[in-house]
Amino acid sequence: MFDLAAFEAALAGTVFAGKLHFSPVTDSTNTDAMKAARAGAAHGSVYLADEQLTGRGRGDHGWSSPAGEGLYVSVLLRPPMPGRRLPLLPLAAGLAAADSIRAVSGLEVDLRWPNDLMLGQRKTGGILVESKTVAGKVAFAVVGIGINVHQRGFADGLPTPATSLDLEGGRWIHRKDLLVCLLKSLEREARGLLDPSLAKAIPRRVEEASTWVRGRQVEVHGPQACAGVTAGPDERGFLLVRTDAGLVTVRTGGIRAAEVS
Repeated sequence: MFDLAAFEAALAGTVFAGKLHFSPVTDSTNTDAMKAARAGAAHGSVYLADEQLTGRGRGDHGWSSPAGEGLYVSVLLRPPMPGRRLPLLPLAAGLAAADSIRAVSGLEVDLRWPNDLMLGQRKTGGILVESKTVAGKVAFAVVGIGINVHQRGFADGLPTPATSLDLEGGRWIHRKDLLVCLLKSLEREARGLLDPSLAKAIPRRVEEASTWVRGRQVEVHGPQACAGVTAGPDERGFLLVRTDAGLVTVRTGGIRAAEVS
């Protein structure tokens, strides 16, 4: 179980100080954060659970969230920025998550566009961003992050094999240290989104942290289903895929390695 007093002490001086909301069990931290956002909750509010009963990933996929084994957290942001910059937020969150995992465990994360945290060919985490814009400006955004930390076993038949930080690192990774580092990294990345020059650099930084966004044969799943070779993220954070029919700008969906026939 989490030591909330220790969390609060570690987060002193951040935008999250005094705004931590912990539930031993909840349906979904993103659902909790979205409800709070609509009720007027403050920028920097954090919703954390030890267990989720119906954890959600992108595209209505479930996220297994057993008690005491992973990090399940959603952060409410009210950034004063234009809505056109929102597609960069999940990429910035991925950079923050990769940085925190590296700092705490020493493991190098491969970012699979748009929101998967990969360790080799296995998935250890994911990001779900839900938001609302009003008159072209961001009213709020909820950044949900799930990371497998202590898990030792996973369900059969997953689209992508899963792993955890403990399994890959060969040692016990403390969730408190990971959460504190994650929130501080996320605060830094979210602040950077407000600066046009720093925001412009995010696609390049993602490309440097990913083996997936350029030169990888992939299948795109979702409303823009196609297959081809990734050609990098564009300046808005969308993924370019070179297909037999031409260059496709993938705005929504996910990618997986193409099956070899």
